[in-house]
Amino acid sequence: MSQGPLAGLRVIDAATLAAGPLIATWLGEHGAEVIKVEQPEGGDPLRQWGAQKDGVGLMWKSIGRNKKSVTLDLRREAGQSLLRDMAGQADVIVLNLRPSTLQKWGLDYGSLAAVNSGLVMVHVTGFGAGGPKSDRPGFGTLGEAMSGFAHLTGSPDGPPTLPSFMLADGVAGLTATYAVMMALYHRDVHGANGQLIDVNLIEPLARLLEQSVLTYDQLGTAPSRTGNRWDISAPRNVYLTKDGHWLAMSGSAPTIAKRALEAVGRPELTRDPRFAEAQQRLKNATAIDTIMADWISARTLDEAMAVFEAANVAAAPVYDAEQLLADPHLTAREAYVSLPDSELGGMRVQAPVPRFSDTPGSVGHLGPALGEHNEEIYGQLLGIDAAGRQDLRSQGVI
Repeated sequence: MSQGPLAGLRVIDAATLAAGPLIATWLGEHGAEVIKVEQPEGGDPLRQWGAQKDGVGLMWKSIGRNKKSVTLDLRREAGQSLLRDMAGQADVIVLNLRPSTLQKWGLDYGSLAAVNSGLVMVHVTGFGAGGPKSDRPGFGTLGEAMSGFAHLTGSPDGPPTLPSFMLADGVAGLTATYAVMMALYHRDVHGANGQLIDVNLIEPLARLLEQSVLTYDQLGTAPSRTGNRWDISAPRNVYLTKDGHWLAMSGSAPTIAKRALEAVGRPELTRDPRFAEAQQRLKNATAIDTIMADWISARTLDEAMAVFEAANVAAAPVYDAEQLLADPHLTAREAYVSLPDSELGGMRVQAPVPRFSDTPGSVGHLGPALGEHNEEIYGQLLGIDAAGRQDLRSQGVI
């Protein structure tokens, strides 16, 4: 039996790749039963996405954690009918098909709500419903471009820079996950029906970048790339140490900026009009960067960090994956846990976040084999007998 605050909640993850499946992953970490619906041939493309070990997708193993996998060909009417049957016994369903495909297959919200009025449906698309681009295919890369993220990222004299990880998908998934909880609260506490949640890959990330829109709207200027600087605080950059490591620093709070100047032996600058006030520090960010860079470059990472930690300065080493896994603070918090796996033997994955004092999230198992739970879901949940299941298999529906 599932444990956690969402125990008893059933989620159908009929989406592919990152944003939609992430929603189900996070719900599953906290007790929801998650049924992952995949095409019989190949499954979710996420299984072949990114780094592989012996033909096993590593990202799939993490995002597929705690899920039950069933195969179902949604291109067939029988497959569409079975998904409607599953939706009739679920609390949440996550889909990322184009709006026109949902309508054609009878999987739109109206059709599913007619089967289950309490159903919360999350529809994740590249552009969202209602506009001229609503039926276009879209991936996180487009969201990162159109949200304004790429425009603001990179060196001032370089090209717009895209992230090398699923940023737009992750932000959209997080946004949709809290939306699911609000919809369930509205349903269960206020005695309402379920509802449709429309989320795309542009707007959630654009919300985090709203400062540039506010600046343009009110001042008529469009912020551009500033490298590792940020025009709200100084110092704010990464600096190279004597032993070839990078150190990041933020002076977002005036008291922290003052401590940073004192820590590098320049206490007189805290009384200098050019550096004593936040807006003046921004105007003289280049001078502050030079002071910090010169001081840090003459010291090893350990030496610099010892000084900054003693002075309560907001500074941190720039980690790669090896350093992240070795960090003593994260190790003490058990931020990464090792789980056994029938295909990989074992694998370390990040533990659930955030932490709950009474109902902590957990990872019961990594991503299952394709169709591993067909017998359980089709036989027990939907009540299809052995002959019926065999008939569906022979037709290629499951």
